[in-house]
Amino acid sequence: MPFSDRGGSLDRISDDQLLKLAREASLKAHAPYSAFPVGAALLSSDGTVFTGCNIENASYGLTICAERVALFKAVSEGVKDFDTLALWAEKPSWPCGACLQCLAEFAPDLRVIRLGEAGVEERSLKELLPLAFHLPSATENERE
Repeated sequence: MPFSDRGGSLDRISDDQLLKLAREASLKAHAPYSAFPVGAALLSSDGTVFTGCNIENASYGLTICAERVALFKAVSEGVKDFDTLALWAEKPSWPCGACLQCLAEFAPDLRVIRLGEAGVEERSLKELLPLAFHLPSATENERE
């Protein structure tokens, strides 16, 4: 299945290709208040890529980050296992705490990459959010 904006599959996508998809996603951002467009490309374990961009709102608390857009698109399509998240912004930044917490729910071992001043930079989700909040799921409670 070819890559599409809703999610698509690519054979063994490289970090450079994933970052390119994140950059392309940033071009769709709605960021009239911050002028800080961000793009994300989330690679699932099965090779499917979901992209997202930040979408701002005049009521700023209703703004959603690119990372969560990509994640929520994936989960809404039934995909819940992820390998790598690529981010692109003109001023490199890592995901915010809210995005990290949402990602930790599905991919505690996620690889996060961005294009920084020295090239591709990589961190694990656990490095970025070492003490993620977790609750036992209903199925875990049933086993106890």
